[in-house]
Amino acid sequence: MFRRRNQTAEAPPAAEPEVPQKKGYTPAKGQPTPKRRDAEANRRRTMTAPKNRKEAARQMRERNARERKMAEQEAAKGNDRYLPARDRGPAKALTRDLVDSRRTISQYFMFLSIAIVLIAMVPVPQVQLLIYYLWVLMMAVVVFEGFITGRRAKRLVRERLPEESTRGIAMYAAMRALMIRKLRMPKTRVNVGDTI
Repeated sequence: MFRRRNQTAEAPPAAEPEVPQKKGYTPAKGQPTPKRRDAEANRRRTMTAPKNRKEAARQMRERNARERKMAEQEAAKGNDRYLPARDRGPAKALTRDLVDSRRTISQYFMFLSIAIVLIAMVPVPQVQLLIYYLWVLMMAVVVFEGFITGRRAKRLVRERLPEESTRGIAMYAAMRALMIRKLRMPKTRVNVGDTI
């Protein structure tokens, strides 16, 4: 029962000893840690304390304007952190790229509407009747294009991002297609004709 094992028997190969990590160990960051004086110099800014309430209000306005401008620039680039809730997420980004990669009649809707209103002012009954039919035709084309664009966007999101919800994607795509390309926010990241 309490016999000694035969010394000649082969001992199992010893496993590599685990190197115990010290408490608070941090793995390498891939770059050297900056010296304290350099980090402090980068953080330090010349700030002048306001002399009165008027000066404090002016400084606050300037700071808010800087932050607002930075947020607008980041939102225009498509940075999710600064986008409104309706534009956030990979599904919406993919939808925007799909819509922006195609040229549609819908994006000229605003220009066509203005032209139709101006032509409708001509006091000739035949012209006004023609404008009415043009208006109905344009609305039918815009609705049809929006429907097709929405279906295409939903299908693409389902294929590429199956874990993302497709709720609201069709309407989002149709509304983006209605906007003039240069006025779209977030700004377009792809050119017309690019493969998505």
